[in-house]
Amino acid sequence: MTATPPLDLADTGEAADLTAFLARLLRFDRAAVVRLQAVPAVEGGGVLAAFGRLPLGSSGVLAIRTARLAGIERALDATVSAGQLLEAVDEPAGTVAVPPPVTGPAWAGLLPPRTGWQPVAEPAADRVFPELMAGVREFKRRTEEVPEHHRTRQVVDAIADEIWSRPLEVVPDLPLRAAHAAYAIGFLRPAGRLTVHRAGGWLRLSAAAGSVVLRTTDAPGAGLGLSPLR
Repeated sequence: MTATPPLDLADTGEAADLTAFLARLLRFDRAAVVRLQAVPAVEGGGVLAAFGRLPLGSSGVLAIRTARLAGIERALDATVSAGQLLEAVDEPAGTVAVPPPVTGPAWAGLLPPRTGWQPVAEPAADRVFPELMAGVREFKRRTEEVPEHHRTRQVVDAIADEIWSRPLEVVPDLPLRAAHAAYAIGFLRPAGRLTVHRAGGWLRLSAAAGSVVLRTTDAPGAGLGLSPLR
């Protein structure tokens, strides 16, 4: 099998951002994998998208981090170990070597669509943040109230699911889970504007640093593809 040549990122800042994303992802799951897709850009260079799953409660949310490429010889589509990919990022050189592919989990075979996204809302982060923090405090309080000998993963997940499945007051179409995931992976900050889009059974919450995507219903025919979201 021919090895994939290292990817040249547009600058060292892109390498640092990718490193931070992978490190956060691995805090949730030390065995995490990422689906990588890279394509040339029309204006030159290219774009790399890394998809990772955040296991929040009994549900999962996909986090997407994109990086600009200085150039790319051919399109790339591979599922790799997040830990190996993190080790393969050379920040000073602004490059990333692509690790050998691994057998991916089910989520890696069904990514959000490239096109067809329709705008839903553009909430200000400072309106989302207080509601999010209230949910974080409630989760902490309610889990601490459960006696330790009853505080099983199933009980904790049930509390999480009840809280994070609530609709956001400022965007009722969007569950609080999306804001929580964006915050947990480092995308959501107290300032700035957010965008919410829908495509079929998918919802996407985008911030300056990246996006999170979740399925609200079965979305047959959603297809696979790179969604260069920043």
